[in-house]
Amino acid sequence: MEQHQHNPTDFPELKNDTFLRAARGEETPYVPVWCMRQAGRYLPEFRELRAEQDFFTTCRTPARCCELTLQPLRRFPFDAAIIFSDILVVPQALGMEVTMVAGKGPTFPEPLKGVEDLLKLRQKVDVTAELGYVFQAITLTRHKLEGKVPLIGFTGAPWTLMTYMIEGGGSNTMSKAKRWLYQYPEASHRLLKLLTDVIVEYLVGQVAAGAQALQVFESHAGCLGPNQFTEFSLPYMREIATRVKAKLKEAALEVVPMIVFAKDAHYGLEDLSQSGYEVVGLDWTICPKNARERTGHRVTLQGNMDPCALYAPKGEIGAIVKQMIEGFGTQRYIANLGHGLYPDMDPEHVGAFVEAVHKHSKTLNQSK
Repeated sequence: MEQHQHNPTDFPELKNDTFLRAARGEETPYVPVWCMRQAGRYLPEFRELRAEQDFFTTCRTPARCCELTLQPLRRFPFDAAIIFSDILVVPQALGMEVTMVAGKGPTFPEPLKGVEDLLKLRQKVDVTAELGYVFQAITLTRHKLEGKVPLIGFTGAPWTLMTYMIEGGGSNTMSKAKRWLYQYPEASHRLLKLLTDVIVEYLVGQVAAGAQALQVFESHAGCLGPNQFTEFSLPYMREIATRVKAKLKEAALEVVPMIVFAKDAHYGLEDLSQSGYEVVGLDWTICPKNARERTGHRVTLQGNMDPCALYAPKGEIGAIVKQMIEGFGTQRYIANLGHGLYPDMDPEHVGAFVEAVHKHSKTLNQSK
């Protein structure tokens, strides 16, 4: 049974490959759409299921992860699913304790305080032993999707994971983590390298388990300036893309499209478009036409509607979406929000967003 979970070969045939075609830069009849945090607390059925057990226990229960991944697809015609998990399973694999505290979010009871704390981390991680539950969830979900849409796997990027490990949770300034970059640059690189090594194995394992695309979340890029981004973030994201693709080829696995999403890193757009990823995800602070010009049509773009636009009256959501699609164009483009869905959003407005993307992109394609 274990072997089947890690070497899955008998998946149902994919019926809707629009998202994958857009990711690879191929022509599509309409703009595909999915949402970051589409499996989430804005759905009453999600809240009901999640209330039954601790957050990270849910993450370690493949059947639960599968069910939470599928819930939004029963409501909305999304063009991709993203596995329900969390970026902080990687620090857990390194031996750190992380708990989810109500009203506060993820919390590390013992964050990294000084360079000597790096010795407490596992220096060699057996990724299958530590994170095999994610692989099992991916395999199970890929079967249960019945080929409806592709399944995306993901990870946090090294810098974003490092911020949590040092800050001990969320932070507005990231001052403790940034202090490391200035005071302990060598140790910072050691930690980022350790994280990179684990992430590479983790992403390859996700593809072996059945993931058909991968997204790397550099959610905390915005607290770095251009110089620190170039030194402490970008090289590791580049390395992840290069090594993952090389290892997939070596293992005779499909080299799947990879997405990089560096939130608030508009200063790094040119670099991101040449960092080895097929898709660059954008937050809502970037003008679509400007993003196209700066990335030189080298990559597919993904994004970037302000999540708060979903609070607009349902009728207005269509107009906002139309303007966004006209800005990006209908090809080499995947519609998404500029960040994740918020818990208090009305599912009907999410439905209006998805419907508007399909409708306006088909109309624009036909008018050409």
